[in-house]
Amino acid sequence: MRRRGPDFRRPGRRRFSNVFWFTVCGFLVLVFIVLLSRETQQPTSRSAVSKRAYRHDRLIEGLNITEEMMSPDSITRQLSDQLSLAKAFVVIAKESNNLQFAWELSAQIRNSQVLLSDAALRRTPLTLGESETAVRDMAILLYQAQQLHYDSATMIMRLKGRIQGLEEQMSSLSDKSSKYGQIAAEEVPKSLYCLGVRLTTEWFKNLNLQRKLKEKKQIAMRLKDNNLYHFCVFSDNILATSVVVNSTASNSKSPDKVVFHLVTDEVNYAAMKAWFSMNSFRGVTVDVQKIEEFSWLNASYVPVLKQLQDSDTQNYYFSGNNDNGRTPIKFRNPKYLSMLNHLRFYIPEVFPALKKVVFLDDDVVVKKDLSPLFSIDLHHNVNGAVETCMETFHRYHKYLNYSHPLIRSHFDPDACGWAFGMNVFDLVEWRKKDVTGIYHYWQEKNVDRTLWKLGTLPPGLLTFYGLTEPLNPSWHVLGLGYTNVDPQLIEKGAVLHFNGNSKPWLKIGMEKYKPVWDMYVDYSHPLLQQCNVH
Repeated sequence: MRRRGPDFRRPGRRRFSNVFWFTVCGFLVLVFIVLLSRETQQPTSRSAVSKRAYRHDRLIEGLNITEEMMSPDSITRQLSDQLSLAKAFVVIAKESNNLQFAWELSAQIRNSQVLLSDAALRRTPLTLGESETAVRDMAILLYQAQQLHYDSATMIMRLKGRIQGLEEQMSSLSDKSSKYGQIAAEEVPKSLYCLGVRLTTEWFKNLNLQRKLKEKKQIAMRLKDNNLYHFCVFSDNILATSVVVNSTASNSKSPDKVVFHLVTDEVNYAAMKAWFSMNSFRGVTVDVQKIEEFSWLNASYVPVLKQLQDSDTQNYYFSGNNDNGRTPIKFRNPKYLSMLNHLRFYIPEVFPALKKVVFLDDDVVVKKDLSPLFSIDLHHNVNGAVETCMETFHRYHKYLNYSHPLIRSHFDPDACGWAFGMNVFDLVEWRKKDVTGIYHYWQEKNVDRTLWKLGTLPPGLLTFYGLTEPLNPSWHVLGLGYTNVDPQLIEKGAVLHFNGNSKPWLKIGMEKYKPVWDMYVDYSHPLLQQCNVH
């Protein structure tokens, strides 16, 4: 059978391509996803909107914002914004010495404040009619301020300059405060001066006191008895020394075994003898000497005495002229010129018969029995002291010049410092190791003050380096004269030290610690009342 020609064949059936069908299906899936996402997002968006509205309401409530202030046409808000800007421009105008413009701004500020106050009292918003003049006048002044370059950049620069000026003033006032505080600490209060004068007069006119002192010389053997507890104090302050003796005696379990060796100067010698002759301290033995009696204490033996007699050194101590005043005033305290301050390095010479002594500063109060100190094993060391290296600024590098090779090669900069004020000295070991000779060596090396500045602690750290036995910190609590001290430390402390300028007998003393000292002063004593000691 013959096939039909091409013209008579039925056309073939057309088919859509695979690409078309994939496109249609993808479009339908996309439409479905969009519809589904709209349905799921509607509650979420509503929730977010409601949350934002809630936070917005809470913010408005917290800031005490009224609906009227939130209005875009609020005259109250516009006036308040003008006031804030105007107050800043007033400050800048005054700084620029444009007092007339500052006055005009201040006057307009007061007018605007009156309008706001009236509106607040009547509880109705400001109207455009009643505030138009105020807003316009303030706008003119603010535009004028901008023309005067009272912009934020100018304000920042001026404030920076003002801050710098205030910092310089604060630094100057701080220096003056330190200077005046140091002067106040160095001065003898009028009441204590009066007490010294009255006691001196009493000593020379009252033969009974001198007779009583001669009777006490019968107990001279007690001054050399090494079975007793020997304490030494070097001071020219009668009342402070009395507190040391009285507090030690009051807290001693065996006051009859306590012996106090007091050394003062010629000026206070008679007054000191009179006071301790007319007052009894629970049977404590008290001996008074004057430093002028020590014939061995001369410039040929004592290097520091030779240095202290030098005019340049005296100028340095008193005025710091040698270094253009760079040395802090606390290091130029004239007390460093007194040999009473340096006598602690000559205790074996002062008390040649003694084997062990407890040294006390005159600004301490004894709160517990100190007799156990005499049985502490110092392990062949010379000095028993409480270390003060709980903080880095109490280590050796704080007190000594480690740029000097002699210091750098002999001493560990991180070695613990310790405190003068309550020290146990083994005088047998002291003499054996020639500790006074070590002290002389370092004093001679420091003739130009390049190893340390001033004071007795730095040479003490050098002298007793490797010869100091650490004591339990409760034996000696420091800081009552310049800082806050933990009440628990005060409660547990045996010796409380008022180191610092705020001594308890001065008006600048720290009030909260004065009662600790006052309890050992008999303010009812006739001489104290006559001199208004309180």
